[in-house]
Amino acid sequence: MVQIPSPTLTLEEFLKLPETKPASEYIDGQIIQKPMPQGKHSTIQTEQVTVINAVLKPRRIARAFTELRCTFGGRSIVPDVSVFVWERIPRDENGEIANVFQLAPDWSIEILSPEQSQTKVTKNILHCLKYETQMGWLIDPDEKTVFVYLPREQPEVFDEPEQQLPVPSFASELQLTVGELFSWLLE
Repeated sequence: MVQIPSPTLTLEEFLKLPETKPASEYIDGQIIQKPMPQGKHSTIQTEQVTVINAVLKPRRIARAFTELRCTFGGRSIVPDVSVFVWERIPRDENGEIANVFQLAPDWSIEILSPEQSQTKVTKNILHCLKYETQMGWLIDPDEKTVFVYLPREQPEVFDEPEQQLPVPSFASELQLTVGELFSWLLE
């Protein structure tokens, strides 16, 4: 993440700024630009959304989004993957998916990039957990490890290929092991 020096802006002022590529986040009064996704990050992100949506979307249980701005609790963050249960997906007056999401995802998934601070990414997951997020994952492709965060619980570490990864209760039909997740990097 790159911190962009700027005069102090309010969240409302930040939200009026043009979007950046890669996305910038507003955290504790600071504008922090996310790093550009690289091959491993992009592969895991794309496959993760495809798998989640293949299982949950047809039955209108939940939907996964990539790089979706979520503004809540005084922050505006852009998780790599945000999953919302169907009933919580914001809709506009036409019943279509809204452009603005002013709530925390039900499941926040972050994929660590080589130049990213694990601490800053973890802080975003913990922030989500304070605001109704049921579960957070931090995927570290280099270490082949998934850290799983739940509200008011100790994080769990999953790094054995045969380990089944926990998912939020609404996604109980989704079965994925550590080995399956990281095998996407070989395809």
